Amino acid sequence: MIASVRGVVAAIAPDSAVIEVGGVGLAVQCAPGTLAGLKAGAEARLATSLVVREDSLTLYGFADDDEKHLFELLQTASGVGPRLAQAVLAVHQPEAVRRAISAGDIAALTRVPGIGKKGAERLVLELRDRIGAVSLAPDGVAGALAGGWQDQVRQGVVALGWSAQQADQAVAAVAESLDGETPPVPMLLRQAIRLLGRTR
Repeated sequence: MIASVRGVVAAIAPDSAVIEVGGVGLAVQCAPGTLAGLKAGAEARLATSLVVREDSLTLYGFADDDEKHLFELLQTASGVGPRLAQAVLAVHQPEAVRRAISAGDIAALTRVPGIGKKGAERLVLELRDRIGAVSLAPDGVAGALAGGWQDQVRQGVVALGWSAQQADQAVAAVAESLDGETPPVPMLLRQAIRLLGRTR
């Protein structure tokens, strides 16, 4: 089991990074929030979880051990695989996930693509007693989730090599294009990258 990796960030893509460890480049699948904290050419440490399948070995990377433990815990619920667990962490911060499960906040959980009402109810039922301590934010789950996508997308764009000014322009353009419910952060990040690709 590869519990963590430390090395130079060789490359950053919209959904993964390559960390060079002892001359070997390891491809690590990461959520946008984790990628935002990485910088190409700089050293980084990621907590990791290795998912073994018949036809693949996939390494998932996280900013800290807390995210990694939550990623692994989410997969103990029926119907939740690594991609869905990572999607949960791409949309919500770990503390927000814990609050949503603890409080039975189905609306917050169904914001994750791939989780419907029944899936959210199953997560609450199976994980509520195992989710661990939950810190209660004064403004509750909704406050913790509102407005956070702009920062995550901005950080993700900067981490991929654009300037802070370009990132701000892309976030503003994406925000203007939104109509109704806000899509998950990975989709918003891809949209920002597409917009910036035209101006490069």
